[in-house]
Amino acid sequence: MADPAARSQGTLLFDQTDWDFDTLHRTYDAIEEVARTDLALDCYPNQVEIISSEQMLDAYSSIGMPLMYHHWSFGKHFLGHERLYRKGARGLAYEIVINSNPCISYCLEENTMPLQALVMAHAAFGHNHFFKSNHLFRQWTDADGILDYLDYARHFIAGCEEKHGTEEVEAILDAAHSLMSVGVFRHRRPRQLSLKEAEDQRLERLAAAEQNVYYLWNTLPHRREGTEETDAALQERKRRMQLPEENLLFFLEQFSPVLRSWQREILRIVRNVAQYFYPQKQTRVMNEGCACFVHYYILNKLYEDGRISDGAMLEILHSHTNVLTQPDFDDPRFGGINPYALGFAMMQDIRRICEAPQEEDREWFPDIAGCGDWRGVLKHAWANYRDESFIQQFLSPSVMRRFRMFALSDEAREPYCTVTGIHDARGYRKLREVLARNHDLSTMEPDIQVVDADLLGDRCLHLKAVRRDRVPLDAAGRDATIGHVERLWGYKVVLEEVDAAV
Repeated sequence: MADPAARSQGTLLFDQTDWDFDTLHRTYDAIEEVARTDLALDCYPNQVEIISSEQMLDAYSSIGMPLMYHHWSFGKHFLGHERLYRKGARGLAYEIVINSNPCISYCLEENTMPLQALVMAHAAFGHNHFFKSNHLFRQWTDADGILDYLDYARHFIAGCEEKHGTEEVEAILDAAHSLMSVGVFRHRRPRQLSLKEAEDQRLERLAAAEQNVYYLWNTLPHRREGTEETDAALQERKRRMQLPEENLLFFLEQFSPVLRSWQREILRIVRNVAQYFYPQKQTRVMNEGCACFVHYYILNKLYEDGRISDGAMLEILHSHTNVLTQPDFDDPRFGGINPYALGFAMMQDIRRICEAPQEEDREWFPDIAGCGDWRGVLKHAWANYRDESFIQQFLSPSVMRRFRMFALSDEAREPYCTVTGIHDARGYRKLREVLARNHDLSTMEPDIQVVDADLLGDRCLHLKAVRRDRVPLDAAGRDATIGHVERLWGYKVVLEEVDAAV
């Protein structure tokens, strides 16, 4: 904390734990002033909503979105969260923030006023700035159109349930939801078409689908027995189908022999929702680190200016510390490295390197050490990196020592683990490489691609799963996935596992 004698005598924003809307407005305005003038954050307009614990539980169950189509799994999640909350086995999030324009922040009504100040700075300005500036969100999501698109999705699926029956719609949704992790474009940039524009084109697309060749497949002759497809014909067929294809839901939507137009539209809705959340899965360390850094800086600045009392600041720091706790490896609460703690520590460290570097920092970060412009360095990082590249570029030996990191090699063929990275010049680089790889989403989720589908032959769908580090797919999960794909494809599905090329 700052020296009380050095603090200017400003007017307190609040002097009690209870809050009212006038106090919230006054505090929000003070937070916004620091965020926009001091940190120069670029944010969407904010919409801050105060909700009850029941509404927060409902937001949990519908993946945090204010508009969502109905599905039985959301109710299941609601009951599970509610049971744990009522028993005291789990608390509720202080806030939920939505990547939309305007940016919607849900704050729990049970929060005290100091906590409301923290979550407004954290969500309405930290997360908001990251959503608007980071290249992944700008490239892959449509903040302007997502709420309109979800409203369309909700009404479209409700209409399908009325017309075709709840059970038939849920069967498609069950299969589509199970394939969401392999229903995104990872490498191919999508067409720059907003979700709102896509909705406007829906009727035209569905009308065209009625004339599509998919509905004529049952009348097409099979290839005559005893004849084999030439290599040239095989390559031409794969070229026309753009194989291999990484987005399994997209391929099924386009080429499934059995799906009707409304079922294809449901697959499209599910994969658009999956694509919307894909950047968040790649930037958790950066996103939460940015939000924690922003709220910590803003609230300390208000405290130094005499706008927040000592008691309120102690409560804010208590909540801040709880969020950033990193349990030891032998602690029952340990679940890996806390992304909040790692992201915040790295961003605080970047500020230190820019302002007061050590000799070690000058060797590791010659471009930014001592430059003084920590705001510019951080905003550049927030805009242009994701978790693995951010760690690879900015993780310092100082942070590695503070977290007491070391690297292990765990080979299935060996009865023991080998320490491969310790706190020396070579070990620091190994540690940074290993930790970055552990935050690379491509190493954590299965790489399954469509490699062939002979629509005029046996119509068998051929999938290929690339093993990483010779680790096979889980047998139960593999078989369940094949079952869901067969439901949507309508014919036999074959999955081949191959080792990644070294």
